[in-house]
Amino acid sequence: MASAQATIVEDLKDKRVPSALYWTTEHVADWVEELGFPQYKACILTNLINGRKLCFLHASSFPRIGITDFEHIKIISKNIRDLIYLEEPFWNRSIAVPPKNNLGMYLELKSHTGKTIDTTTFKQMYQNNPDPKWQPPLSNQCLILPRD
Repeated sequence: MASAQATIVEDLKDKRVPSALYWTTEHVADWVEELGFPQYKACILTNLINGRKLCFLHASSFPRIGITDFEHIKIISKNIRDLIYLEEPFWNRSIAVPPKNNLGMYLELKSHTGKTIDTTTFKQMYQNNPDPKWQPPLSNQCLILPRD
């Protein structure tokens, strides 16, 4: 099994994986400052927002970390989506449509930590799961079973 550092190097070679996924909190804080919001640098550093967390920072999360100006939230959210190659949310999407593309699924996986996740590369994920599509969880909840 590869090391976490080897995984980062492998992912950074893959143009499909945004390099921002592996940013430190300082990189994220500098990026927010470069967007024109130096007043939020402390919010990013205090809340330890690194690249993994940045990928899942959405508009409703901003007030909890101290960013409350709605116009600023819209600008930063749009720039995050551009940075990690995600499309703008489609609010009229049917629930029958798969919610994430392959990159979105990988970013969701990498938002967690652990030895297996830290050493899984984008390429490995799709070699092991060539066509991962969203499926509802398989369970027997609400399943009507016949009585004996």
